[in-house]
Amino acid sequence: MRPQDNFSRSRPFLLLFTSLLFLSCNCSQAQQPDNNPAPPNAPTPTTPEKKNFFARWADFYRQDWSPATTTTSSPAPPRRGLPSPLDSPPFPNSDWSYGGSPVIGEPDTNSYPLMTAINQARSRTKVYGWIDPTLNFSTSAHSNAPEANDVYANRLEMNQIVLYAERLPDSVQRDRIDWGYHLTALYGTDYRFTTAKGYGASQLLNDHHEYGFDPTLEYVDIYIPQVAQGMNLRLGRFISVPGIEAQLAPNNYIFSHSLLYAIDPFTDTGLIATVKLNDLWLVQLGITDGHDIAPWTPDAKPSGTACVSYTTKSVNDNLYLCANGINNGKYAYNNLQQYDTTWYHKFSKTVHMATESWYMYERDVPAVGGTIKPETGANPAYCLPGEQRCTAPEYAVVNFLQKQLSVHNFLSFRSDFLDDKKGQRTGYATKYSENTIMWCHWFGTTVQLRPELRFERAWDRKAYDNEQHQNQLTVASDLIFHF
Repeated sequence: MRPQDNFSRSRPFLLLFTSLLFLSCNCSQAQQPDNNPAPPNAPTPTTPEKKNFFARWADFYRQDWSPATTTTSSPAPPRRGLPSPLDSPPFPNSDWSYGGSPVIGEPDTNSYPLMTAINQARSRTKVYGWIDPTLNFSTSAHSNAPEANDVYANRLEMNQIVLYAERLPDSVQRDRIDWGYHLTALYGTDYRFTTAKGYGASQLLNDHHEYGFDPTLEYVDIYIPQVAQGMNLRLGRFISVPGIEAQLAPNNYIFSHSLLYAIDPFTDTGLIATVKLNDLWLVQLGITDGHDIAPWTPDAKPSGTACVSYTTKSVNDNLYLCANGINNGKYAYNNLQQYDTTWYHKFSKTVHMATESWYMYERDVPAVGGTIKPETGANPAYCLPGEQRCTAPEYAVVNFLQKQLSVHNFLSFRSDFLDDKKGQRTGYATKYSENTIMWCHWFGTTVQLRPELRFERAWDRKAYDNEQHQNQLTVASDLIFHF
């Protein structure tokens, strides 16, 4: 990889980000009301002045960052199912999350700055996104790997510039079949964590670009209310269903990701059915082409996914179990056999936790230093002496503990353990541990600041900074600007 001027490479994205902030702030100030009293004979306007696109966009941020002191709350929209256990914001989601489907029975009440500027948010199709610059300081000099998503040490980066276009099906009603779709365009350093073989992955696997583009998600949803209490069919490329964390920045408690998340599957392509049996039980069954690959690649093979979710009547607990991407398990690009369990528990109105564990493996993985060449982008394993291939297992567990401080603030503490037994996922056969504390602060509902302090250790060998250290300490933050 050619050495480059890191600041020069990051400067265009930083300028773009600050320009948007400057524009929003200046436009907002331009829209401030005139507090000087009008002359006694001043005419009273009969019609409000029409505002252009940029003025409407700025108005959204002005009202979001400086809301009126007295507001009339509108009645909550109808919801079919149990009440939401959490407040969002400040938390990423208001419901115990499951993948592969919108929340069945949940109305789409989201409004976004860009859509408000375009058409006053009157359409069901919505276009929105965010900009996510990040900064980290690390005891490692070259690389923070296997940490994600700030893999480059001591850098200012543009992790994500994301644009969504989506239409959510109306799953509150039970009268008719409805449909939706979703498209995602992602650019930044985080493309390395979402790219899939066959979807332009050569920019990472062959060219080793630090910045790249990925069409991360593209799918259609068909909602069929006549099946049980509602069924959603999702066809296309979607986030791999199990787990607490997700690839897109606003969907996570903490800016950096757990070690557990950093090495598990990211996206799948296929068909998955999500059926709401009743308010407590939900089941999922799907078929995909494997993990992180396109159906037209040689590595694709039919793979099954099956999940079950149970929520208690109190909504204080949720258990979500998944067998994900199950086939013969033979070595191929990210052909992981994953068995995942997630447990959410709410202690009180302001305290809850999320715990996840999984076991994964691949069979017939080529040995490090053996005669069988591993596939590009798929690591070999530290097999026993004399073995040319072996089974490479790994297991991990992570816990997130959250305390809500106010409508705009929460704290999160994460504890994480990973045992990469044959080193096939991280490149080093060792056990890892990681602990992170983070504070999330919202400015209105459109800007998030998430500073964090993180310490991690490789227990069996030096696995950080290109085998220089067993420990790593990072201080980092991201700033998510929603539009």
